[in-house]
Amino acid sequence: MNRNLPRSFLFGLALLLAAGSQPASAQDIRGLEVCTAEKQMDRRTSCLQSNVEFLQQTLNKLAHDTQDKMVATDRDLAAARAEITALKSTVDKLNTELAQLKAKSDASGKK
Repeated sequence: MNRNLPRSFLFGLALLLAAGSQPASAQDIRGLEVCTAEKQMDRRTSCLQSNVEFLQQTLNKLAHDTQDKMVATDRDLAAARAEITALKSTVDKLNTELAQLKAKSDASGKK
């Protein structure tokens, strides 16, 4: 067996243990209140309700922004498809003209 395998395994295990022993930091969300500081239950409930309302408003705003981006992307896609169709017809027209020119060239060369 490879002698380095146990050493690398132990090193990886040590890294995992070191990373796991650090406390996880909480992510702050701007606009949310810390409700655990409230001692009275009605104030804590009010705080939690305001946090829920804030999160719902933020979620609705993000959903609206995402919908707007999707509509803009759909418009861009439709414009690109129309442009592709126009380019295909131009290429077909040019290919037809090229074939006609080759036919004329072959006919005049045979005479």
